[in-house]
Amino acid sequence: MIDRYTLPEMGKIWKDKFKFETWLKIEILACEARANMGEIPMADVDVIKTKANFDVKRILEIEETTKHDVIAFLTNVAEYVGPESRHIHYGMTSSDILDTTLSFQMKSAGELLLKRLLQLKDTLKQRAIEHKNTICVGRSHGIHAEPTSMGLKFALWFEETKRNIKRLEKAIETISVGQISGAVGTFEHLSPAVEEYVCQKMGLQPAPVSTQVIQRDRHAEFLTTIAIIGASLEKIAIEIRHLQRTEVLEAEEYFSKGQKGSSAMPHKRNPIISERITGLSRVLRANSMAALEDVALWHERDISHSSVERIIVPDSCIALDYMLDLMVKLISRLIIYPENMIRNLNLTRGLVFSQAVLLKLVSKGITREEAYKIVQTSAMKVWEDDKLNLKDELLKSVAAKKYLSVKDIDDVFDNKQMLKNVDFIFNRSVMKDE
Repeated sequence: MIDRYTLPEMGKIWKDKFKFETWLKIEILACEARANMGEIPMADVDVIKTKANFDVKRILEIEETTKHDVIAFLTNVAEYVGPESRHIHYGMTSSDILDTTLSFQMKSAGELLLKRLLQLKDTLKQRAIEHKNTICVGRSHGIHAEPTSMGLKFALWFEETKRNIKRLEKAIETISVGQISGAVGTFEHLSPAVEEYVCQKMGLQPAPVSTQVIQRDRHAEFLTTIAIIGASLEKIAIEIRHLQRTEVLEAEEYFSKGQKGSSAMPHKRNPIISERITGLSRVLRANSMAALEDVALWHERDISHSSVERIIVPDSCIALDYMLDLMVKLISRLIIYPENMIRNLNLTRGLVFSQAVLLKLVSKGITREEAYKIVQTSAMKVWEDDKLNLKDELLKSVAAKKYLSVKDIDDVFDNKQMLKNVDFIFNRSVMKDE
């Protein structure tokens, strides 16, 4: 990701400095564990802890020759520590620090993403309550269906965000494992107690079984969860883009003072944030597919996953962090136009009440087929003549008046009746979240 879009907390996790700091912490913890078991002098560990350091530029310089990042790191650390460095990395393989560090980074990144999701949940709840009774037309297939409320749209996204929080919590748990198990995971040269000690200090669980690497289904679960969250954000963004269309204009992204919408057309106010979120969600899905491809490695490991992960893991975490930050701001400042919602609701001149009329007729004792024919006959006249409305046509319909009184028809064409159960929905969703 481009630096200008990387938020500081998330960016820090994926910088070389943080990575090497974590490598060094793991190496020192492994030495501590061995000293606690009496395998090496504690005095030597004290020297390591006092002297151990690294220089990022020097590591990269050494790597130019070694073509191996872990060896370059160990060489540089040894330059600081001296003879006691012989205890560092004893019995370990490169993936012991690479994979344990990657798990720690993903756990740390996941926890930041979780905070963002909780912010989004709270923001959606606030807007849902605010617009619980803001009536608008519901659309199916893009066509006017029946009245709904803007608050229910926010409530729907609120519920999906709650599910995404649970998914991410599970994915964080899945990835929060480490290994210090040696070249093929058999602890041939190192006690399992070292792994337990290191993982406990790092806030991780030991992987119950590992090879030379932590198994990549864990990483795939994490990245597919990120992709699902991205898809949810895209879902919200696309709805906002539709609602901001000139012909609709029921909602609009906040347009700040001095902002420009087009280099050619000064009047333009475009849904650029929603479009950006839509685009980035595609990147997250593509990255999740690459993570699934990484699950199948040769035997105890190969290195085909490594180059992929260096791109997809940080990029996905950084992208989603950015998208969530954008979405929280977008939702909190989203401009709602209730008067346009009423205007659009009335565009079809009462057709959105067709089912209500149908059911009213059925309640009078006639068959559904007969009721459907009565309502459709009047409805088609309204579709074909923009000077007509459904209520008036029903009042003129001999077939409809045979079963429905004027009061019956008046009662049917009541927006409030359509939303009589909104409180029920809110009470089992938004208001239940305490």
